[in-house]
Amino acid sequence: MEQFTISIYTENMIGLLHRVTTIFTRRHINIESITASESEVSGIHRYTVVITEEEVNVKNVVKQIEKQIEIFKAFYHRNEDIVYQEMALYKMPTNILSQTREVEQIVRKHHARLLAVEPEFTIIEKTGFKEETQDLFEQLKPHGILEFVRSGRISISKRMKEFQDYYSEVEKASRL
Repeated sequence: MEQFTISIYTENMIGLLHRVTTIFTRRHINIESITASESEVSGIHRYTVVITEEEVNVKNVVKQIEKQIEIFKAFYHRNEDIVYQEMALYKMPTNILSQTREVEQIVRKHHARLLAVEPEFTIIEKTGFKEETQDLFEQLKPHGILEFVRSGRISISKRMKEFQDYYSEVEKASRL
């Protein structure tokens, strides 16, 4: 099995994300991460889904997703075909940072940054690969993490204008 990132371009409709995730559930495919955002094309949204599966199953699930009327197009990529990152936020007691330089050194070593400093807590931000954000979590954990959250993967294909090419062709065909 291999990790794949699926990019799904859609209309922004209530309930569509649920229908998409149901396709994975019916096929017993676990979603490792999912994000939703606007895309580079006005009025079109993008879901980014990360799964670990055999390629033949990924192809089939992409075909099934594209059968949904509100889906414009779906693409799947191997990790080497995309540029991707995740973001993590760590809430730490502020007094820990002022009592010892160890946490500050950990933050610097991981190229993280202080996002907010309040009297009771400090928010640390780290952008990187999941392994990097997890490593920072493990190193900060003994110092008392109050809260932790990690985003889903965001990615961009290394291929130039993948969806834009497809969308342009559809637009031209609809004008004929």
